[in-house]
Amino acid sequence: MTFWVYHERQQALLCGQHALNNLVQANAFSADSLAEIAGQLDQMELNYMANNNEGGVSSKDYLKRVAEGSGNVDDSGNFSIEVLRSALLSRYNLELPNIRQQGLSKVEVTTMDGFICNRDSHWFAIRKINDRYWNLNSTLERPEVISHFRLAAEVEALQNSGYSVFCIVDSLPPPCTNEVMMDQGLPQYWWKEEDLLKGKQNAMTRADDPWKDVGSGRRLDGGSKSTSMAVQQNNKPISEMTEEEMLKMAMEASLEQATNNDADSYPLTEEPAVGVKIQFRMPDGTRSVRRFLESDYVGTIYSYVTSKSTGRNVELRAGFPPKDIASKKGETIAEAKLAGELIHGRYA
Repeated sequence: MTFWVYHERQQALLCGQHALNNLVQANAFSADSLAEIAGQLDQMELNYMANNNEGGVSSKDYLKRVAEGSGNVDDSGNFSIEVLRSALLSRYNLELPNIRQQGLSKVEVTTMDGFICNRDSHWFAIRKINDRYWNLNSTLERPEVISHFRLAAEVEALQNSGYSVFCIVDSLPPPCTNEVMMDQGLPQYWWKEEDLLKGKQNAMTRADDPWKDVGSGRRLDGGSKSTSMAVQQNNKPISEMTEEEMLKMAMEASLEQATNNDADSYPLTEEPAVGVKIQFRMPDGTRSVRRFLESDYVGTIYSYVTSKSTGRNVELRAGFPPKDIASKKGETIAEAKLAGELIHGRYA
């Protein structure tokens, strides 16, 4: 049986995202999905403060917390441990306790499925695959094997150097051994285990595998009948594209969509000096706060976000759990009860 090791490489400062994906061996979590979880946690904290602090939303502590911005994701995209825990719990029903938590000291580390390690703003995963442990640090060029004999010493050394180590005792998704499972990850990040163990300099990745499209219904040049116009114009198979080319292709395809007409139906007026404040996490991840009149339509909120998103179609969600508010465009902000809410935006 052939095993494959999934190892996402560092992009921007999204090591928390890569650590989670490397841990579960799939491209399961996006920056947007983690940012949405961060926003939900922020809103829960604000709601608690509003209900338990004297003065509610006008209290000094509440206003200070709002001014400080998110406590669960910073401007560079670094996520908190609570975001990572919530993501694993909601998607895989997995707990992520600190390895020093009471009750875990009696569990032998070589029986655990995997680890998430953190120091300062860097996160990385260690994962058991085919009864071997792999260092899947996204800053590494390729996965590095850790022997059972060295694992305990490695974990202890990480803790002594200031790392916090969190663990998954068991029940991680199984490692990849077939074509179907490979589709859960990006092709350039799959490494053939036997090549890594042999120390081959030209170890095969999924993107290099000459057999990857046999029997899959895809053309051998990487195309398919369902390939988008943007890909066809690129005239290059997806597996051979750089990440910059794939990002450019995705943006071009998105810009082909017709923009919505919220700006025409709900014109955006000048921000009032007095009104209700609404917080936003924009589709690009930035944060914003703006005043509106309670009599303004929810459609005006869409016009505002669209004006900050180069006219692209957007999807807005509010509440907990976040729900799409498109059906409320014709309601006033007061009727929709959106005053003081945190609204999450994403590109549609």
